[in-house]
Amino acid sequence: MTDGMSRRQALGLGSALAIAASAPRRVRAQAPARPKPLVFAHRGCSARRPEHTLAAYAKAIADGADYIEPDLVITKDGVLIVRHENNIAETTDVAGRPEFAGRKTVKTIDGQAQTGWFTEDFTLAELKTLRAIERLGPVRPESQGYDRQFQLVTLDEVIDFTAAEAAARGRSIGLVPEIKHSTYFAGIGLPLEDRLLATLGAHDYTLRHPVEIQSFETANLRYLRGRIGRSANIALMQLLDEPSVVPADVAAAGGRTTCAQMATPAGLRAIAAYADTVSPWTRMLIPLDAAGRLGKPTSIVADAHAAGLKVRAYTFRPENRFLPADYRDGAGENARNEAGSVAEIRRYLALGLDGFFTDDPALGRRAVDGD
Repeated sequence: MTDGMSRRQALGLGSALAIAASAPRRVRAQAPARPKPLVFAHRGCSARRPEHTLAAYAKAIADGADYIEPDLVITKDGVLIVRHENNIAETTDVAGRPEFAGRKTVKTIDGQAQTGWFTEDFTLAELKTLRAIERLGPVRPESQGYDRQFQLVTLDEVIDFTAAEAAARGRSIGLVPEIKHSTYFAGIGLPLEDRLLATLGAHDYTLRHPVEIQSFETANLRYLRGRIGRSANIALMQLLDEPSVVPADVAAAGGRTTCAQMATPAGLRAIAAYADTVSPWTRMLIPLDAAGRLGKPTSIVADAHAAGLKVRAYTFRPENRFLPADYRDGAGENARNEAGSVAEIRRYLALGLDGFFTDDPALGRRAVDGD
């Protein structure tokens, strides 16, 4: 016996220790690295080219956007065309076209009276005679310099263009189409949802590459979920407007649920039943204080993640006039402030965003990649 242990036991223990010492050590498994936040080109590179033109999308893709955004409205003859609103007074040269002077009218869209020219009053052939202009005019002089150079494009054309760019660059480029004014268009007999699904299904590219369909309304996303189920490549994104806003479809049905209520933990869980992603206005995530500076963050990002939703925020813009007071420089309201924009985006990325929309994807890329 040796200190209460037999020689055989001692030899056995020594052998076991020797084997243990020679065996490779177990390394504690590390959590997988969190994917980089995705850069969504808001209306293309709309800070530097007229929005929703192939030029804006080309610049966005060249600058490293992961997704490009075509907003969808419709023509008189039922074609999905890419514009931010159906009122094209501010984004085309229609006001200077005497042949269309008689088309100017007043309509109520999503509860708001508007004066202008509307896509549903034009055929595609007529709209193709118009040219895009910069919405913000002298605020964006570089983009304004391209006024009247580019035509309006259809969703089909944007998909083909994206497929060509993806092939040329050897990388996948996602599409994030937004359905505009869904309830309004359905009310005039021109619903968008089935046309969108048919268009996506008609292109090999959108059958295989990432697509996120977004809307500020809710009923159309629920309808789409019923149509597509849990698709391998198509996700649904619920946009949230300013806190007091009631989505147009909810208001039309007599409901009163606001975007602030939709952004509560219970509201986010309800969204997760039909959508994959929630996209709030940036100031819902970090509100501005009385001095116009970024204040205390809300819990929306954490609450959305707890509900199983990814979070994209919108929209970052590089001019001083759009930045929080603490990120502006002294170059003037309309001056580009690249450093301030990158710093603002990084402040929001620290909340754990999965992606974000920016008018200037090159700055978004810089914010994500740390350049």
